[in-house]
Order: sequence, then C-alpha cells, then structure tokens
Amino acid sequence: MAAFTASACAALTVPLSGEASAAEHLGTQRPTSLPAANGDVLSSEPGVFYLDPLKAIKVKASVHRIMYRTTDRAGKAIAVTGTVLNPRTSPYGQRPIVGFAPGTQGLADKCAPSRQLAEGTEYEALPIKKLLDEGYAVVVTDYQGLGTPGVHTYMDREAQGRAVLDSVRAAQRLDAVGLPDAGPVALYGYSQGGGATASAAELAPTYAPELKIKGAVVGAPPADMNKVADRMDGSPYGAFFNYALSGLAASYGIDTAPYLNARGKRVTTDLRDNLCTTQALAKHPFLNSRFLTVDGRPLTERLQRAPWDAIVAEQQLGKRKPAVPVLLSHSALDDVVPQQVGKTLAADWCRRGATVKFSSNHVPGHIAATAATSAEGLPWLADRIANRTAPSTC
Repeated sequence: MAAFTASACAALTVPLSGEASAAEHLGTQRPTSLPAANGDVLSSEPGVFYLDPLKAIKVKASVHRIMYRTTDRAGKAIAVTGTVLNPRTSPYGQRPIVGFAPGTQGLADKCAPSRQLAEGTEYEALPIKKLLDEGYAVVVTDYQGLGTPGVHTYMDREAQGRAVLDSVRAAQRLDAVGLPDAGPVALYGYSQGGGATASAAELAPTYAPELKIKGAVVGAPPADMNKVADRMDGSPYGAFFNYALSGLAASYGIDTAPYLNARGKRVTTDLRDNLCTTQALAKHPFLNSRFLTVDGRPLTERLQRAPWDAIVAEQQLGKRKPAVPVLLSHSALDDVVPQQVGKTLAADWCRRGATVKFSSNHVPGHIAATAATSAEGLPWLADRIANRTAPSTC
C-alpha cells in the first residue's frame, strides 16, 4: 500500500472516532499532493456496511474507506474515494476482486456510495452483498467529485472508466486487506455503472493492461447520450438529464448559467448540492428542460450544437474493443435507457471482434431490471473466474 503521506493527513483534518466519523470525513478536503502512480492509496480507514437505514443489519465483511489517485478526462491526477469490502470467507484461494461501478447516486457529496454504504441507504446494497456472498472482494468507487471537492463528472466516459480501473489497483495495493496484487479481476455495473463498466472494459487494454480482468457485466448502459437524453427529458427521470448536463459541464469547463432561467438555476443548484437520486426523482418528477431555459427551448436541442455536439460524441461507447468477454444485460421494457442503445453497443463491439453475450429480459422498468442483471451476472462471472469458454451472441 502507498504510504500514509502528509497529504493524506491534510485530507483528514477532523479527528476520526469510529466508523461514523470515517464515513463523514474522508475526502472532505483536497489533498495537498498526490502519490506517483494511478491506483496508489493516499489514505484508508475502517468503515462499515449496513443494509438498512436503521443500521440493524450489518454485512459481515471487512470494510475500508480509501482515498486513491486516478486521472480526470484530461489526464490530470486527482484524488477520489471509494470502499473496499472483503468477505470473511471465500471459496477462492486467490480471491477475485470485482470493480463495482455504482449506478446514479446523485451529484451531492452526501450521495457518495462510501457514505451511503455506511448509512444503510445505498440502493445497490443487495447486488454488492450478493457478490460478497459469492466470495468476491468488492471495491466501489465514488467517482470524480462525488464525496470529494468539485462537481461529480456524471456521464464522463473516461473519468468514470478510469476511476473504476484505479479503484481495483487501489484494492490490490491496500495492505490492510491483503488481497492478491495480481489476482483475477472482474468488472460490474448497471445504468451509470453499466456505462462506467463498459468504459473501463474499453480503456483497460491501454490504461490498465496489467489487470487480469476475466470479464465485465454491463447492465443497461447509457451508451448513446443523444438517444438517452431524448428519452429522459420530461420523463419521471428528467433529473438524470440535468445531472448529465451539470456533470459534463464541470468536466469540460462550461458555464451553464447563461442557458438557464431563474427556475433552471434553482433546480440545477438543488440537484447538484442537496438531493440524492430517490429524493431528486420525488421532488422534481417529469422535469422538462424547456421550462428551465431562458429561451424556452429544450436543452436536448443544445446538444446538437457546438460545443455540446462534440462533447456528447466523445461519450459514445462502442468505438473501442474490450479485450475481455462481456455480458450485456438489458430489459426490453427499460423506461430510462432504450434497449436499442444496449443492442447497438453489443453490435458495435461484435463488429470489432469482442466476445459479447447480449441478454434481453422483460422485467418492467429500469430500476427493477437490476435484479435480472444480478441474477444472470453472478453465474456468468463464476464461469469467467473458472476460465470456462465465454458464450457469445455475436
């Protein structure tokens, strides 16, 4: 593990006293310097993982919150936080590590998965626990700007993929956990996490070639922002479109204020600073961007013009070949990310020579279909770890 440096101490200016303090304080300040390599650990501290907000059900695993180095879209070194979870028992001699890319959490720092795991409010707690129950170690990134200073760069393809890959490196280097330095790795994510996992799988051959990745489970990936934006704007999930504009604007240094009217500025600030996903969907349902703009035109139109057209094009998945087998799971009844987006991504990867199994299901709704991805993904991952031949629908 990287040394606990002075910069790490600077990031932890409030004295820690137990698990709750760890969940609250790690990452609240920007470190003064960063270690040399991506995936190096700046600091770590004990954590906890509850399944419920009453904190009645504590998952039996070692939990460590970490701060580690990764790079942003432009290649600048940054610090992000995450959580390394290790089950007490495992059938594997060389314990595999699953890089778990979380789905949409919100933009506010309080929404960071590492904080929600400790509070028992993480809505993806069950998929994470199921991976632990299978004997996998799991590392969950908080992504750039989620739980650390700055705006979360939501939907930034490169930043998200790099944060996932570097979280695995960090888990391997965390001495307190003792996971294998060069053991088997898998990637897993749904929705935003599906996009981040897809990006990580595409980036791995050049960004993290040393990782022994056995496969990637990709659920309902928002691979084409234009098509996803058209579906979301004005829908019950309209807040997600606002997240994407805020996140990409932060990543590319764009000021969105000139686009927005007074209500648009209030709503955008509320979503960025105060609300996690479930709160945002309840408070701002059917959010339509044309009621937030100074000219009364939907922001989806702006995506077709410079500089947004080029920015959106850069987030497109499927232009690079994953070097590992992929299971791409997507419901035909997805009400957020159209299934055709997932089908197109699978077809693009197939044309590039990747090994892809596209799996359709008919679970109604984007949120409910997470269960279908988990149910199929776990046995598929077990086969990849066992080095069995991966199925393909290409």
